[in-house]
Amino acid sequence: MKIALVCLLLSSALMAHAKDRVAAARQNQTAVLSKLFATAGVAYPPEELYLRAFKHERELEVWAGARGQPLKKVKTYPFCAASGELGPKRREGDLQVPEGFYTIDLFNPNSAYHLSIRVSYPNESDRILGQRPLGGAIMVHGNCVSIGCIAIEDGPIEELYVLTLDSRAKMGRNVPIHIFPRRLDAAGLAELEKLPQATEALLAFWRGLEPGWRHFEETQRPPRVSVDPKTGAYRVRPERPPSATSRPRAAQAEPAAGGS
Repeated sequence: MKIALVCLLLSSALMAHAKDRVAAARQNQTAVLSKLFATAGVAYPPEELYLRAFKHERELEVWAGARGQPLKKVKTYPFCAASGELGPKRREGDLQVPEGFYTIDLFNPNSAYHLSIRVSYPNESDRILGQRPLGGAIMVHGNCVSIGCIAIEDGPIEELYVLTLDSRAKMGRNVPIHIFPRRLDAAGLAELEKLPQATEALLAFWRGLEPGWRHFEETQRPPRVSVDPKTGAYRVRPERPPSATSRPRAAQAEPAAGGS
């Protein structure tokens, strides 16, 4: 009975601490976010939010706007840490940051790395092309350390956490995050071809990401993406606007914030 009571009290204390951390982030960053969005000419919270990351450039871009309209860049956050090399994550323990088309599917206020939001790795393509065990718990978080995650500084993760949480509620669905090895213009693809790890299979994978990168460059609209069930290759096509009546799934809680 005493052990159960201690566990209950500890759990309650952790939950209260998590709520305090998010409340503090909201208090710290609300004015910052309001100014950022006013400068970009976008209402806050936005009807659409889109994140895209570039590993070579070590940048995480935030784009937002009205439903179904071209999005506007609101801010770019520099990585302060990211492990691995250019190339997708293919198994647990490879220390790779994934590459591909994902969403933010979980918010962790109890993160050991200040605050964290989870990338939906492994996706269908990863499950087809990867090796078991695939690993998981790939996060964007603070604290400037990385084990397969994207780390940004603590102030920026507070902004991003609150922004993504508010936008998810407004959008009625998970926020997309697309992670690329680098900008995939002709020069970028040519540089990837020079890398020592650039096998034909890896180059084919990177070329499969290029239509999604190019679609957004040309339209400022996120692409719709599916996966070939036999090959694991991505199929990219224009985005279909979400239903105005859609609602997000309940946010999950995640005890671990590290990746692999």
